[in-house]
Parts: sequence; C-alpha cells; structure tokens
Amino acid sequence: MSYTAHVDTFAAENLPPRSLWPELIFDLPELHYPQRLNCATELLDRAIERGWGDRFAIRSPRGDLTYRQLLELSNRIARVLVEDLSLIPGNRVLLRGANSPMMAACWFAVMKAGAIAVATMPLLRAKELTDIVTKAQVSHALCDSALAEELEIARTRCDSLSMILHFHDEAGLESRLRDKPADFRNVDTAAEDTALIAFTSGTTGLPKGTMHFHRDVMAICDSFPRSILKPVAGDVYLGTPPLAFTFGLGGLLLFPMRFGSSTVLIEKLTPEELLRAVQHHRASIVFTAPTFYRMMAPLAAGFDLSSLEKCVSAGEALPVSTRQLWKEATGIDIIDGIGATEMLHIFISAAGADIRPGATGRPIPGYRARVCDADGNTVQPGTVGMLAVQGPTGCRYLADERQTRYVRSGWNFTGDAYLMDEDGYYFFQARADDMIISAGYNISGPEVEDALMTHPAVAECAVIGVADEERGSIVKAFVVPRKDRAPDAALARELQDWVKGRLAPYKYPRAVEFVPTLPRTETGKLQRFKLRKGV
Repeated sequence: MSYTAHVDTFAAENLPPRSLWPELIFDLPELHYPQRLNCATELLDRAIERGWGDRFAIRSPRGDLTYRQLLELSNRIARVLVEDLSLIPGNRVLLRGANSPMMAACWFAVMKAGAIAVATMPLLRAKELTDIVTKAQVSHALCDSALAEELEIARTRCDSLSMILHFHDEAGLESRLRDKPADFRNVDTAAEDTALIAFTSGTTGLPKGTMHFHRDVMAICDSFPRSILKPVAGDVYLGTPPLAFTFGLGGLLLFPMRFGSSTVLIEKLTPEELLRAVQHHRASIVFTAPTFYRMMAPLAAGFDLSSLEKCVSAGEALPVSTRQLWKEATGIDIIDGIGATEMLHIFISAAGADIRPGATGRPIPGYRARVCDADGNTVQPGTVGMLAVQGPTGCRYLADERQTRYVRSGWNFTGDAYLMDEDGYYFFQARADDMIISAGYNISGPEVEDALMTHPAVAECAVIGVADEERGSIVKAFVVPRKDRAPDAALARELQDWVKGRLAPYKYPRAVEFVPTLPRTETGKLQRFKLRKGV
C-alpha cells in the first residue's frame, strides 16, 4: 500500500489484520487504480476537466447545482473544515442530514480534506448516534439544523465529538462559506486510505462499522452501473434511499457523478411524490425498495413516466408479484439486486433479457459468488446454503471480533440463504440471522428488545420478523407484561410509542402480542425459532 495521507491514524490502527481481510479480485481493467487516489478528485474535480462543468449535477427543491457549482461549494466546505475547525486527514466526520445538495457537498468536502465520512440516517436517535460516535471516535459533525436536537443530546455523552457545525442555517456553516475561496487542494490520499465508515447493525444490536477505501468507492462506480445500468450522460437519477445508506450513496450520488449524469435529491418522498418527481424532472433511472414499487403501481397511470427507463430494487427481496405489478403498470422490468453495507453496493443483479423472475440475478462482472454448506464447501445447484461473495470490495469491520464470522477463507459470508440454479442464477431464500428487513430498512431484533425492556411494564420480550404483503416483513414483539399491567391494546400502543421515542421510528414493532412466558432452553437462551413457528 502507498504511504497513508492520514495524520490521524485511528482508521489504520483499527482495521482488521490483513490476514482477516477477504480476498480482493480485480479481474476487470477498469478496476485497476493507481496507488494514490482521492475519490472526490476522480468524481468531481475531473468532471470539470472532462468539460462537464456547466451540466447540472444536482436538482433539488432547495436549488440546482452544476458540476462547477458543486465543486466550488465542496471546496469551500473543505476549507471550513480545515481552516476553521482544525480538521486533519484521518479525522472522522459525522454527516447528518436528509438528501440535499448541501449533504452531497459535505460528503465530497470530507473526501477532499482526506477525512473519513460517517454518514448517519436522519431518523436515528441520541442513543444510536452515541453508539456510532463512540465506536468511530468521531471528532467533527456537519448536521442539518433540522436534525440537531438528537445529535446535541448525544454530544453530551461523547468525549471525542468536539465540534458540530449546522448547515441549512445562515448562522452556521453557510455563514462561514461566504468568505472562503472556491478552490481547494485535495489531500493526496492513498487508494487504501479509509474514505468512509458505513454502519450496520448485527443480531446483537451493537453497531458494526465497515471501513471502505477510496479505491472501493471507485470500484462500485465501475461495477454495477457500468455493467448493469449501462448509463449515459443524459440520465437523470432519482430515488428514496438516504445518502447515509450505501445503496443511496451509490445510486443517487456516486454513480451519476461518475458518468456525467444528474441526480435529483429530495428530502422525503411518498410513492405519489416519487412518481410526480419522475414526471417533473424527466427521471430515467429510479432507485427504491420493493415496497415503493408495489405502492406506486396502482398510481402509475396518473403520471407521465415516458422518461423512465430503468428501475432498481434493493434492500429486501423483490417479490415476483411486485415485479409483475410494476411491469403491468409501466412496461418496465425491475432490476433486482443484492448488496450489503460490508460490500458497499450491489454485487448480484440482472437487467433486460437476463432477468429471470424470482431470481436476484447473477454475479455482476468483477464479482464472483457461491452457495456453501455450514463447513464452507460449495453445494450443488438447487441446494439451499449460505451465500459467499468475492470482488473488488469486501468487509473490513472497525475493531470488531465479528470480522471472523463475516469473512472466512477469503470469502464474504453475507448472512443470506440462497440457492443457485443450473444456469448460475441466484434465488434468495431467507436471512440467516435475526435481522429484519422491512420496507428496505435493516432492523436488529435484539436492539428493539433492548428498547422495550426499558419500559417499566415489560418483564420479558422477544422480537422477530413476520411476513407482510406490503412491507416484506414487519417487526413483531412478544411481550410478557408485569403483573400490575393489563395486556391490552392501550399497553400495546404505549410500547410502540416507547420504542419510537428511543429508536428510529421505522424500528418500532407494528405487531405486539402478549404472552405469559417465552420459550427458552434449560440454560435460559431464548428460542426465537419457536416463536417463528407459531406465527
């Protein structure tokens, strides 16, 4: 590896040993990168060199930015970070905001300054933010003023977080930008310098931070979009996933920037508003979850969707019925895909004539996959087993013993049960752990249990995912109430509101069932499989 540009060496010191990294493969010529690489230079600065300066990069209700304007805004923010906030390369910067031009510019500014972006979901509460800040030892934060309250609460619990600067606030970041020059000399980072720490939650509920390099950012731009989307400069991207999701970061910012396209960033979208935005902005590529496609299908006839060419689905399994509904409504075959925070973006997919209903697809160029038994041996086609993947990206957890569970013998084991048919198509079967995927959101059952257990009326509880036609799965809580509380509908609503007040609202249990006892082993271990069988 080239010598790191990071002065703050926290990231390098907390990477897993190289012996525990997955084997990385760079089979395609476009995946060969120089040892010195800054992804902001490649994605944004080079856009001006390519003559794209006057093209629209971002369209938004908050205003539009050309590539040149986005570059200059990012440069000014980088100057604020370095000159006003004493940021040094390698510091971790928490980014908190909904999808907006300023959120995108802040992300690029962090890359330019050689720091590490830690983007967080807008709905996260103080406890969740505290866990992330503590784990990543975040020192700086750029936060939308509308989302400041929970982060300010977390700040009181986090010694490392020394500086929070609010944007969309004339007295905050914007006031510091006015006198800053529009140029900035990007830090000469190494290709293997960490660019971002993307957080996901495991079955324990403890946050896992996956460390991705500048090279990884470029690799996902030169994999899925190049081979599956086949983008052109005139494309207009639009969708629902937040930039804090790697699905959204890639699909709504990195991919369009790589190919000289434009993206539409809207802070909150309903299915009807998404369709209206497609019509208004003449969007050609949409990224969203299966739930949205199902909800948009009966509304589609009321909008002009003639500009729409490609629709990407990820975040949860795509039901065959949803694919068919959307095809009947629009004539468009949804491009399904499976990705993972640990892999950064989609690695199995199919488009056009290669789509096979019910299948996620095949490994995209640059990646390889196999289905394994419990011992890691490849199973025969048609046999259900554990999905294992290799490619130019892979899992490197931040100081986490769970690295050895995700990476085995050089392969990334995603925690998904799949089968592969004779033609090499991969069919999703189930999640192998207790992660609940609801409307595209990953929800840790134990994390919801922990929140419920803080309520004085709860003696015991267990959380599982149950099938739901609209959302794919929903969170269901089995609760043993204390003897002084009646197990009634009022208590169920109270518990739901309790969780909403402590965790991101999408994590609350949409179903609550009161039970006298929970199934446990003789040693006291909860037997969730018995609860699932009873649903």
